[in-house]
Amino acid sequence: MFRYVIAPLVALMLGGPVMAYDAELAQTYQNLFAAFDEQQTAKALHFMTPDKVVEGLKKGEPIVLLDVRTEREQSIVGVTQPEALHIPMNKVFTPEGLAQIPTDKTVVVTCHSGVRCTAVSMALRNIGFDNVYSMKGGLKKLIDYVSAKTAY
Repeated sequence: MFRYVIAPLVALMLGGPVMAYDAELAQTYQNLFAAFDEQQTAKALHFMTPDKVVEGLKKGEPIVLLDVRTEREQSIVGVTQPEALHIPMNKVFTPEGLAQIPTDKTVVVTCHSGVRCTAVSMALRNIGFDNVYSMKGGLKKLIDYVSAKTAY
């Protein structure tokens, strides 16, 4: 029993961590988060509030909504903006997904609550899409904002 239970525990306690982290992958995250200092964090995150999105669309600004929710989520509550893109998060970074994302328009990534869209938009900017923003609060906040008065 000692050999199977106690010896590995002692080795773990004396030898440090058994599993090392991936230093190359850690460096890519360091590069991604390097711009996030105290003064620039909100700007670096590239958030766009629902009111700014709606006002921009009303003014005819070239804004494309990129919905990264699952296909089932999209089938229940959909984004119907004419140029909207519907690419689930797990397909955004495929060659086909990336080819659909315009580089000449503002792209506002959205999801249900803002968590997935923040991750996707940060990663898209990290690979070179400078025109990408995350909808602050996701579709939940957009739905809270939009009414008959604010939509037109």
